[in-house]
Amino acid sequence: MICGREILIGYLLPPGALTRNTRPFLAGLFLALLTACEVLDPAGVRPPVPREPKVAPSAPNLVLTLVTYAQLPGWFGDPVDAALPALRGSCQIFRRQPPGRRMGPSGIGGKFVDWRRACTALAQVPDANTAATRRFFEQWFDPFLVSNRSQASGLFTGYYEIELRGSRSRKGVYQTPLYLKPKDIVSVNLGQFNSQWSGKKITGRVIADRVIPAQTRREIDDGAFSGRGIEFLWVDNPIDAFFLHIQGSGRVVLEDGSIVRVGYAGRNGHKYVAIGRELVKRGAIAKESVSMQSIRSWLRVNKTDAQAVMQLNPSYIFFRTLQGPGPVGAQGVVLTPGRSLAVDRRFIPLGAPIWLATTSPLDSSEPLNRLVIAQDTGGAIKGPVRGDLYWGHGENAALNAGFMKGSGRYYILLPKPPAPAKAQ
Repeated sequence: MICGREILIGYLLPPGALTRNTRPFLAGLFLALLTACEVLDPAGVRPPVPREPKVAPSAPNLVLTLVTYAQLPGWFGDPVDAALPALRGSCQIFRRQPPGRRMGPSGIGGKFVDWRRACTALAQVPDANTAATRRFFEQWFDPFLVSNRSQASGLFTGYYEIELRGSRSRKGVYQTPLYLKPKDIVSVNLGQFNSQWSGKKITGRVIADRVIPAQTRREIDDGAFSGRGIEFLWVDNPIDAFFLHIQGSGRVVLEDGSIVRVGYAGRNGHKYVAIGRELVKRGAIAKESVSMQSIRSWLRVNKTDAQAVMQLNPSYIFFRTLQGPGPVGAQGVVLTPGRSLAVDRRFIPLGAPIWLATTSPLDSSEPLNRLVIAQDTGGAIKGPVRGDLYWGHGENAALNAGFMKGSGRYYILLPKPPAPAKAQ
């Protein structure tokens, strides 16, 4: 997910956020402020006997039901070898983990030693060989239908790498800044202070020994960061910049034709307000017509009101320069177009293969069944059955991401238990 990006979900739903430790003195403050916070259920535990579907005791919403590969819709029609580059990237992460460490929320994915065995076998699978790849998964993984209690259907959306025009200095048409993360912005994982806040986080700015809310989008647009020297690029279109905030990463084409990749570095911590929903309330866009394209079109036509509408969303994203061939997801792996999926990591371990069964963004009558790898997260990706598919960059990626909003199912592929040792 490009980690923590704000994602379009028909109405443009909330962004995600990264967390990091802050100083010990904050503990007392957060204990006082968050005593009224809603407690989130932690993620579930993989059934100890994979042949029996069970509800994970620590997360009653998560249910895994063992199925066969023949039950996966379209399993024999997808060129599954297209997902190998993504899985090999995840294997690099697995190899750096202690073998005995458990993977994912409450160890739902088993131990990393199980994944490392599968990754070793993966090294012997040739590229561009669908049959060999399919045999590999059938030999090393068991598929499980993922459900939220008895509900196996969920929402699936898409995101992409947006392209903007920009400059390294403010001049001419380049008047909209992209900001680095201010040094006084902190994001704290509250679960490190009290287990009842597991999954909760708070973001604000540090002033002396106090943490207060950070500046809103409106305040930032009005110059709250002027003179701080944290602008690192200037772009020519505030609407494009707004959608860069939604996607969380993008490509900025400079005046000389060179490209700077930018990615999520943090956010201001304010609640995200979906402007698509606001436009529907005003009657500006019909509910059934809401998409990234329709919202962008309205903003461009209604230039006088566009900034005020965008400022209804107080959430703001900060960026950093990205190196490498593409955007990096929450797992720390370069995302693979069409094969990397953002999930809720409270339920689904990053790096796990997922069989996605939904419909095409551009034709709801056409099935979209494919093997993907869970490699990203997002604030709008909540729940056991929820996914956001990365489409890459360019016009086709923008179309697919902008219109992808449909129901579907997915199946997580987990390593088979090792065979019991034979008696001597």
